[in-house]
Amino acid sequence: MKGTRNILGWLGMEEAHSVMREAELHIQETCKTVTYLSEAVAAFLAGNLNAKMAAIIQVKESERVADKLLWKMIEELSGQLLVPPDREDLLRFVTALDKIADTTNKAARLLAFIENRPPDEVLRNIVISVQIIVRGADMLREAIRAAVRNDTAKALQLCAEVERCEHEADDQKRVLISAVLRARLEAADLLLCYNLAEALESITDRIDTASDHIKRLNVKGR
Repeated sequence: MKGTRNILGWLGMEEAHSVMREAELHIQETCKTVTYLSEAVAAFLAGNLNAKMAAIIQVKESERVADKLLWKMIEELSGQLLVPPDREDLLRFVTALDKIADTTNKAARLLAFIENRPPDEVLRNIVISVQIIVRGADMLREAIRAAVRNDTAKALQLCAEVERCEHEADDQKRVLISAVLRARLEAADLLLCYNLAEALESITDRIDTASDHIKRLNVKGR
């Protein structure tokens, strides 16, 4: 009986590893949504509204691909030999991953509504906010890759870097909101820019939440 339990435990570990490999594909797609958002902001900064809207459409399309990958992972989890606590941990993790792409798409939709160019100080701080998001998403991707390789030390190190990004994003949100409130914006543009600042910070929150799940999974897997 003990041998049977060991075999089932080994099979569960293998199937969990399979989900992590699928998560690696998901984070690659999620990083695309973040990259397209960055391109949309860069186009807006350059005054190229057509390129801005094209990049925003790409964010939406990439988010849909990420959503399909999420459901594929959920289907895998529903039919695996994992015990309920492990299955629930992985389900929370893959759901947290998908929320990054969802929140990025929300930020892109807000950006689409901003047609009038804000003052340079506002735009500059939007760019900085997005740069932090890109850096955080890249480190999360590398943390997942390290977890797939069973390199726990590297995964935890990268998760710590993600957490630092989240703290930096909190500070940057305050700077961006301050710039928005000081700018002489029309009421609609003021509301949109304020909500965009909140949405951008929410993306880094989602990235940090996903990294917390990686830390939990790595610690439990030791």
